[in-house]
Amino acid sequence: MTKAAVPLLIVLGVLIGLSTHTVVNCGDEDDPDICSAVIGFSPLRGSLIAFAYEGRGRIALRHGDWRRAIADFDEAIHLNPNRASLYRERALARRQNGDFELAIEDYDEAIAHDPRLAAPYHQRGLALAATGDLDRAILSYNTAVRLDPSDAQARLARGLAFLARGRADEARADFEATLALPAGKDDAHTRDAARAKLAELASAEPTEVAAPRR
Repeated sequence: MTKAAVPLLIVLGVLIGLSTHTVVNCGDEDDPDICSAVIGFSPLRGSLIAFAYEGRGRIALRHGDWRRAIADFDEAIHLNPNRASLYRERALARRQNGDFELAIEDYDEAIAHDPRLAAPYHQRGLALAATGDLDRAILSYNTAVRLDPSDAQARLARGLAFLARGRADEARADFEATLALPAGKDDAHTRDAARAKLAELASAEPTEVAAPRR
């Protein structure tokens, strides 16, 4: 290798690095045109372009454009069908769009690719509950809670499902467990909901009436 070729290789390496960085992280910006430019003009093809579709899909999710998000995640999964996160993200878009059965199928795929994460079980439970399948939702929440006992939202969701099934004691235990967990920065609404449900359960309990004195 000549000395003149070394700087050229360095420059080429930097350009490739920047291009890859742009592909992988274009969704971090709130401008879908960046991802679109990567998709349309980048020399990189195949599974790397899946990151650009995913990025544009995540931007669409943040802006509530569920159909656009689903379409981009479709392309990302077509290019890279082995990433669990793509199925989770498409499932979220489908759930927000009201396509609960399709969302459940995507959560199943995400779990099949990575069964160790608690979040897909929790989110699948939400989709199942939305279809009225509370028994399967509870089973999914059970796994989520087992994998991540500190997830207050999963505890609350399971408690609500128990309550809807008439299993008040189990619901109460989950609402109390939700409040017993250390408070996270995003848990205020969850804790308020748990307190409200405990208050409802307490008000629904029959009051003991003293026996009349003779």
